[in-house]
Amino acid sequence: MIIGVGIDVVDVARFAESLSRTEGLAGRLFTPAELLTVSGAERSATSLAARFAAKEALAKALGGGGGMLWTDAEVVLDGAGRPSLALTGSVASRAAAQGITHCHVSLSHDGGIASATVIAEAL
Repeated sequence: MIIGVGIDVVDVARFAESLSRTEGLAGRLFTPAELLTVSGAERSATSLAARFAAKEALAKALGGGGGMLWTDAEVVLDGAGRPSLALTGSVASRAAAQGITHCHVSLSHDGGIASATVIAEAL
């Protein structure tokens, strides 16, 4: 059963500017693993913007509100490059309180915009 749906869009240039202007912002928004590609290179602003959109979409799917840490939701990729969300701490607690057992995520970026959709589900 679907418990919540969230969608978010991020202007990549504006997001990149925020990351460069605000010291430590990337570390508050992303886990160390999210900041690097599989090969160990720094992830692009476009890719980070899509991950941030996923976190915003997840917050919307969970009903919004405060009290959740950005780094308690991590976008991870499987061996084929398919994204999923790993929930820990405050985000996992919020999801569990609603009976959410799985979240589906889709990321996209084109034309300077990154977007994500999250569907929160209880099996």
